[in-house]
Amino acid sequence: MNNSSIKLSEHFTLGEMCKTSVKYKNVPNEVQVENLKRLCSWLEMLRSEWNRRYGEGNDPIIINSGFRSEAVNNVIGGVATSNHLTGCAVDIRTNGMEQAIEYAAILINYAKESAQDYDELLIEKNRYGAVWVHFAVRPKDNRRKVAFIQA
Repeated sequence: MNNSSIKLSEHFTLGEMCKTSVKYKNVPNEVQVENLKRLCSWLEMLRSEWNRRYGEGNDPIIINSGFRSEAVNNVIGGVATSNHLTGCAVDIRTNGMEQAIEYAAILINYAKESAQDYDELLIEKNRYGAVWVHFAVRPKDNRRKVAFIQA
């Protein structure tokens, strides 16, 4: 079995959580895989709730970036303290600002209802107009940081 087919949860694989266009090794260790599994439990909830509210019943959550090795993170210009390095963060593709805000609302409401913490929930927009949600959950010491970031 190759890494791309290893399931971290019902709808998310290790391959999609580690995909990169950079030609460097990007394979998480066991601790990082456990962090990715924790993150995927939130993504499963997001997918389910999005589909219940707005979707066609089976709309996927599309991952732009999940785990990043140190080499990958350096090449793409990621910060040295990035939660991506530990498998605790994911960048989720959206169809614009409205969907990003809806995703954020679902994640914040879930945190309140389940009494679980997250570390970061950032809605980011680059100079080309692309919008995504950066979401991170650590095993401990979560900060509940929420922000809009213009990259």
